[in-house]
Amino acid sequence: MELKPIAEQVVVVVGASSGIGRATALGFAHRGARVVAAARGESGLRSLVEEIRGAGGEATFIAADVNDFEQVKAVGAHAEATYGRVDTWVGAAAVSLYATFEQTTPEEFKRIIDTNLTGQAYNAMVALPHLRRAGGGALILISSVEARRALPLQAAYAASKHGMKGFIDALRVELLNEGAPISVTEIMPSGINTPFFNRARTKIGVKPMPIQPVYQPETVAHAILHAAETPTPEIVVGGAGKAFAVGEKFVPRVLDSVLARVGFDGQRTDEPKSADAPDNLFHTLDTDDRVHGDFTDLAHNRSAYTWLATHPRTKGVLAATAVGALAALLLTRGTRNGERGSMKRETRRRQLAR
Repeated sequence: MELKPIAEQVVVVVGASSGIGRATALGFAHRGARVVAAARGESGLRSLVEEIRGAGGEATFIAADVNDFEQVKAVGAHAEATYGRVDTWVGAAAVSLYATFEQTTPEEFKRIIDTNLTGQAYNAMVALPHLRRAGGGALILISSVEARRALPLQAAYAASKHGMKGFIDALRVELLNEGAPISVTEIMPSGINTPFFNRARTKIGVKPMPIQPVYQPETVAHAILHAAETPTPEIVVGGAGKAFAVGEKFVPRVLDSVLARVGFDGQRTDEPKSADAPDNLFHTLDTDDRVHGDFTDLAHNRSAYTWLATHPRTKGVLAATAVGALAALLLTRGTRNGERGSMKRETRRRQLAR
């Protein structure tokens, strides 16, 4: 299967007003693609299109909520009416809640599933007919490393991402069986420095943050642009995310212990934030159209692992990196076990000395 060069593509980016979606839209425009940007709020879309056009690119926007199938259909219709076709469709919209499962209400759980899972299914349902009419193309859906390994305080979010893996895998096999010239890619970012954490609902008393190491959103955008030209089933963005995926596959109970120790404080900032603070779970927040969030001082500008994953001649090094990631997890656990063993031996020595 061959995909068009980005400079020849018409690209739809849903969830484009800020963060990963905005970085992706800007990246496509910089490479010469014509961009159709969509999101719930018009303010961020308008500033994005102005930025693209100001740099000499071509872009248009349409406001749409992925919870409404008819609005997602309108995005595809707008793209086709404006530019004649769709070559790549990127689904990047998502919401979250930071709370224990028992603190999560049924309404909050359902909203996250509706947006992150059903909304992405709507993206795929709308994109496929457009990609077929264009003679083929790429469907790229932004998931998370939590599609492979859930983190504490994010039960609903993790459930939505696990669900995404299910329908994406089924869809990919159906298209392969048909011989359709449509590439389906799941992008799984690690912790990314975006305004996502400012907008998320929180019940942990503080503003949440991504577990370190943190990566800049352009790292994800580069992976998405790669998938738009090179058929790729999945890409993990960030070596930390790969470590979680490898750990879940080979030593899941070890990973349970590691996350029980670091997964709670690792997602907490020192900035107080009440559960009543404004968030974007049910309503649009048009107050932050940035690409980057508040963790730039912690963020890495690139991921060596993801660079290797998007360069096929480096598969041997990639495998070694995955093994190294697993070894790091085991070392973390082993160090902890060693500390426990030393404590037990010392306790036993003292008991015998009595």
